[in-house]
Amino acid sequence: MTAQENNYSADNIQVLEWLEPVRKRPWMYIWSTDETWLHHLVWEIVDNSIDEAMAWYCDEITVTIWSDWSCMVEDNGRWIPTEIHPKTGKSTLETILTVLHAWWKFGWGWYKVSWGLHWVWSSVVNALSTTLEAWVHKDWKIFYQCFHLWIPVENAKEIWTTTKRWTVIKFFPDETIFRTTTVFNNKVIVNRLRQQAYLTKWIKINFYDERTDYGYRFYFEWWIKSYVNFLNKNEDTIGEVFYIEKEKNDINVEIAMQYNKEFSNNIITFVNNIHTPEGWSHLVWYRTALTRSINKYARDKWILKEKDQNLTNEDVVEWLTCVISVKVIDPQFEWQTKSKLGTPEARWAVDSVFSEKFLEFLDENPWEAKNICEKVFLAAKARLAARAARDTVIRKWALEGMTLPWKLADCSSRDAKVSELYIVEGDSAGWSAKQWRNRETQAILPLRGKILNTEQARIDKIFANNEIKSLIIAFWTSVWETFDISRLRYHRIVIMTDADVDGAHIRTLLLTFFFRYFRELINGWYIYIAQPPLYKLAKWKQRWYVYSDEEKEKIMTENNIVWENIQRYKGLWEMNPDQLWETTMDPSSRKMYRVTVDDASKADEMFKILMWDEVAPRKRFIQSRAKSVKNLDI
Repeated sequence: MTAQENNYSADNIQVLEWLEPVRKRPWMYIWSTDETWLHHLVWEIVDNSIDEAMAWYCDEITVTIWSDWSCMVEDNGRWIPTEIHPKTGKSTLETILTVLHAWWKFGWGWYKVSWGLHWVWSSVVNALSTTLEAWVHKDWKIFYQCFHLWIPVENAKEIWTTTKRWTVIKFFPDETIFRTTTVFNNKVIVNRLRQQAYLTKWIKINFYDERTDYGYRFYFEWWIKSYVNFLNKNEDTIGEVFYIEKEKNDINVEIAMQYNKEFSNNIITFVNNIHTPEGWSHLVWYRTALTRSINKYARDKWILKEKDQNLTNEDVVEWLTCVISVKVIDPQFEWQTKSKLGTPEARWAVDSVFSEKFLEFLDENPWEAKNICEKVFLAAKARLAARAARDTVIRKWALEGMTLPWKLADCSSRDAKVSELYIVEGDSAGWSAKQWRNRETQAILPLRGKILNTEQARIDKIFANNEIKSLIIAFWTSVWETFDISRLRYHRIVIMTDADVDGAHIRTLLLTFFFRYFRELINGWYIYIAQPPLYKLAKWKQRWYVYSDEEKEKIMTENNIVWENIQRYKGLWEMNPDQLWETTMDPSSRKMYRVTVDDASKADEMFKILMWDEVAPRKRFIQSRAKSVKNLDI
C-alpha cells in the first residue's frame, strides 16, 4: 500500500454544505455562467410570480433594473411564510433562500400547475449573488432579511407596517461567478416578460430600467390570440385567428393559429408557460390532428380527389403561425433542460380538443377554408419539387462516391471537433487563405460571387444551385429528413467575407440559407463570422491591425501616426497570405463572432424584412437605423 493510499481517510472527503456546492460548481445548476444564464437568475424569480398568477393569486408583477446594476422582482401574490420552519429551526423565508430543494408550496398542494422548481431555485439565485434582499408584506407587517454571499446577515425581522400583500426580491449577481458580464440586457428581459404576459391571463407586467429610463407595461386581453397577431404583424394573413381553449382530463389546452401568405412557418409551444423549443408530445399530436382535419375536409368537399395523395404534416404547417400552450399538473420532460415534453396524456388532450373545433371552423368559414387548402396544396407541390431536386443532390453525391467539391481545399484531420471550414468570398481570397492556413485543421471553400437568395427562391432552384450544393456536400450532413448532425465534418464553420457592403450582403445571404435550411448548425453553435481588420497602421517597425474607426483614431493619436502610413483593407484579396493568416485565421490572434439565435421569432421577422421582395418594411428598417451605420463605403 502506498503512502498516499495509507493516508486516505474520512478527512479526505470534502463535504460542501448548504449553498457552497452551487458557488463551487455553478454550471451544475445553471449550465453556464455567460450572459444567457445571468438572465436565468431573473427568470427563476419571475417564474415563481407567474406561478402565482396562473393560480389566480397574483395579477401584477414588476421587474426593475436599478442603476446599481441590481435586479428587483415584485409581485402581489401570496407572501413567503416567515414563521420558524420545524426542520431547520430558521424562518421559512431563510430556509427557502438558503436550502436547495425546499419544496414548500408544492408539497402543500398550493399549485394545480406549475413549472415545478420555483423558490427551489431561488436559493441558487441567492448563492450566485453578492447580496440578496427580501421584503415580505403580510399580516399588516413588512418582514425583511438580507444575505451576503448567501449567508444571512441577520434573522428575518419586522421593520414596518403595511396595507399591501407584496413580495419583493432584490439581488446583485456576483461578478466573480458571471465573469463575462453582470450587466442585464433590457431587451432580453422585455422579450421574455412580453411573452409571459401573452401566456398568462389577466396579468399586468411592468418593467423599468433606471439606467436608461426605459419602461414597458404589458397587458393583453386576448392572450395567445394576441400573441399570434403580434407574430403575424408584418404578414399578409388569411382570415381571423383561430382560437380554442378547453380542459381535458385535467390538462388545459390553449391553441391559437393563423395561416398567412408567406412560405414559412412559426409554431411555438409552451408547457406551464415555459417554452419547449423541441415540442414533442403536444406538438406532434397537434400536427397530426391538423393534417387529419384538413385531409378530411378536403376529401369531404371534393377538393382532394380520390386519386390524389393525402397531404403530409410538412404541407399543412407551411404558411402557418401557431402558439400552443398546455398546462399539466405533473409534466414529464424528456431532457433536464425541459425543452421536450414527454407526458403521454398531453397528446390525447391536444388531439381531441383541437380536432373537433377546427373542423367546425373550416365548415363555418368556407372562404378561409378554401384559401388554406390552396396554400397547403401549393406547399405539397413545392415539397415534391424540392424532394426531386434534393434527391438529385444526394444521388450526385452517391454516384460520385461521396466526393467533396473540387474547389474545397480540405484539412487532413478527420476529427470534426478540431476541424474548421472557412467559407471565403472569391477565388483570390480563397487562394490567399489556402497558402497560410493550418492544413491539418483548416479547410477552405471559395464561393464565386453571391449565392442564391434562399428566402424567396423556389426550393427546387435552391438545391440546383452549384454553390449551395457545394456547401451541402462539404457539410456531409445531407439535408431535411435525411439530415444527420453527427456526420458534420467541421465543428466550426466560418463565414469570411470582405469588410464592405458586398461582403455584408454575401454574409447575409449565407446566414439566410443556414437559418432556413440548416437551423441545427446555428442552434448547435457551429456557425462563426470572421472579423478581418479594416486598417493597417504603421510607424517605423511597428504595425497595428485595427477593426474600427474609433480604434484607429485612438491609436493614431497615441502614437502620432500620419495618414500616409495607413492602409485601408476593402477586401480580403488586398492582404498578403501571411497578413490574412495573422489577422483573421490564426487561432491565437484572430477575432470572430459566434452566430446564435436568442429569439427565433425575431430572427424570422428580420430575415423576412431584409431578404423578401417587399420593399416598404426594408425601407423603414434602413431609414430608422441609417445614422448608426459605421464603416460605410460610399
